[in-house]
Parts: sequence; structure tokens; C-alpha cells
Amino acid sequence: MKKIYLASPHMSDEKYEEKYVKEAFDTNWLSTIGENLNKFEESVREYLGLKASVALASGTSGIHLGLKALGVEKDDIVFVSDLTFSASVNPIIYQNATPVFIDSEYKTWNMSPKALEKAFEKYKPKAVVVVHLYGRSARMEKIVEICKKYNVPILEDAAEGLGTIYNGKYLGTYGTLGVLSFNGNKIITTTGGGMLVSNDEEKIAKARFWSTQSKDLARHYQHSEIGYNYRMSNVLAGIGRGQMKVLEQRILKKNDIFNKYKDGFKDIEEIEMMPENENERSNQWLSTLTLKENSKVKPLDIIEALEKENIESRPVWKPMHMQPIFEKYDFVSHNDSEISVGEDLFNRGVCLPSDTKMTDEDIQRVIKIVKELF
Repeated sequence: MKKIYLASPHMSDEKYEEKYVKEAFDTNWLSTIGENLNKFEESVREYLGLKASVALASGTSGIHLGLKALGVEKDDIVFVSDLTFSASVNPIIYQNATPVFIDSEYKTWNMSPKALEKAFEKYKPKAVVVVHLYGRSARMEKIVEICKKYNVPILEDAAEGLGTIYNGKYLGTYGTLGVLSFNGNKIITTTGGGMLVSNDEEKIAKARFWSTQSKDLARHYQHSEIGYNYRMSNVLAGIGRGQMKVLEQRILKKNDIFNKYKDGFKDIEEIEMMPENENERSNQWLSTLTLKENSKVKPLDIIEALEKENIESRPVWKPMHMQPIFEKYDFVSHNDSEISVGEDLFNRGVCLPSDTKMTDEDIQRVIKIVKELF
């Protein structure tokens, strides 16, 4: 049986990536400087309409340097989305700061403005890390308004959200700083990598300095600050440079996959696709559903049925406040019920295969397997 992946790297048919990687080899620019890096950073910031960008080894390193650029230090409090991957939280610990987890809302699955307001009544954070799940935006107009009221900067974790437009703005451009990921499963990839973006050119310049081991301007190696080996290589940037040329194609395909699932499951009352925001063009990175509480079919039933047919799927992210490593930190719930919104979505959610190399036949195969369970 043909393997269908959840989301895998997809190089362009035109082989733009090979062209730029070959250029790096032909010119011997194989380190962390070179034309590919310059052009890749330029193409991303021009696409987003921002002034500054720095390509890094991962999205996680982008969050780390972003927090550092916002002045997050030991014992500072940082609010962060609860329903996310641990990479959104780990850099807070790198800085010896304290995360406080903010619940989701059903409307977007992302950070709840209501829970955020409750958290501000209890704490004075140094920064707020807002995660955009599965290519869908948090309600940034509300979150920005709340954070402005308390004069606290936002770091957007838009690792899954490149290309999504919400209320006329790209994700990653609402906060003081934005972070993108180019991991192998993202909407476009450099095989591994990330980028920190902003209109604050000074903060990006500082992050660039830290990312190359904080080398002072001197003939000899001199260091006045702690640095990190976080810079992307010119070779990988060549892949990203080529991938940017097909980003819009990938977004169209992801939307086509989501719409086919939505249409395919429309007659199954127990299935609800992830809600779509008004005034949003989502990149639909992963097509995700929840099952109603009364459904006799459970998420694991779907995952195992697909697995038997050589098809990848997975549960929705397990909330951070439920993770053993983070359970000692505070959590602010959206509601007063026994189960938080994030935990409820985790219990009832499934991420369906959303690989941009899927054919219509592949999509219908997934739909058929799922429908047979009902």
C-alpha cells in the first residue's frame, strides 16, 4: 500500500532548490554566510512586508533569541499558549524564566483572550508568546489590545503559520518579533531551520550577533557576551530560497486538501473540522478535526484504522500544563470546568494527513477509511 504522510518535504517541480544549492557548492559558500542566506532572508521579509529578518538553525532558536531580545531573564514570567509543542516553551526555561500557560478557546483553538486577561490580573509578565496552531491565527486584535493595555511585548510563534493572512496582516507581523519554522514537515522547508522577523532592525541585528557566537569586532576572537551557534547555513538557505517560489502553490494545495476533507465528512454529524476564522486566508498547514463527545468512534480508532492502511495521522498537541516536565508551572484556564479547552481538544482531536504531494485519490482513500468507521 502506498504510504501517505502527515506532512513531508516537497521540493519544487522546477528544481529551484537544486539550482541554488548548486550555486553554493560551485562558489564554495558552504558556511553561514553567502548569497543564499541574504536572498532567502530578503524574500521572506519582503513577502511579509517587514524590515528585518535573520535565518537560524531552527524555529526554537528563533524563539530563544527573540525572548533574549525582549529582555527575558532569570525569574521573569512569560505567558505562553498551553496547546502547543514543547519548542514554544523550552526557550523560556533556557532563559531561566518561568512559563505561565494560557488556555485555548474553542473559536480558534489558540490562546484565549479571556484567559490572557485573567492571567494579567494575577501576574506581570515580561513577554507573551502567542502560538498560531495548524496555520490558524489566534484572535490577534484582542490579544494585541490586551498586551498594549499592560505594555507587554508579543513574540509570535508562527512556526506553523507562514503565509496565513488574518485581518489583512501576515502571521508573524503582529508582535514585536515573529518566529517561523522551516522544519521538514512545514509549509515550506529548508530540511531544518527557522527565522526571526521584525520591524525592529536593532533587535534583529542583535539576534544575528548572538547567533554567530557573539564575536566582537576585533582582529582576534573576542567575546563580551554569551553567544550561540544558531545561524543557518548558506546551503540550507538555498533550499529555502527555492521553496519561497512555490509557497503560494503549497498554500493552495493545503486549502484544497482541507476543503475536500470538509466536504467528504459533511454528512457525518460526529465530525467537526477545525473552525475557520472570519477574515482569514489560512495556509491550512494541517487539516484537523474533533469528534463530538457522544461519538462512539474515538480519535485512536481513526489513527489506528489509518495506520493499518499505511497512512500517517496523529493526535492534537497534548497541552503543556499536562506534560510531566512542566506540571509544576501555573496554568490559567479559559473556563471553570474540570477539563480545560486545550485538554478537551486533545482528547477529541485528530490531525489528518495533509501532505502536499497527496493526489485526489489519496485524499479520497483517507476519507473512505474514516467514513467506514461510522
